[in-house]
Amino acid sequence: MNTPHEPGWYEIRLQGRLDERWASWFDGMSIEPGPDGTTVLRGPVVDQAALHGLLARLRDLGLPLVSIGPDARPPHTPPHEGAPA
Repeated sequence: MNTPHEPGWYEIRLQGRLDERWASWFDGMSIEPGPDGTTVLRGPVVDQAALHGLLARLRDLGLPLVSIGPDARPPHTPPHEGAPA
């Protein structure tokens, strides 16, 4: 569990595609294409206010939110290392 001063790590899945050019819009989160036509954002979110701001940006883009949850992978783990086999 995160302490009050540690960012939480999230995985946010969107329907549709975003490329890496959008990374600066999402405060350094990684942007990865999903195998099913989705885009996956992963990274730290410092607090609930920042999470709400991030979700507002996604809403403004008009991309449907598929899922959001804690990112189970440790920070800086490449996608293939944290994915189940």
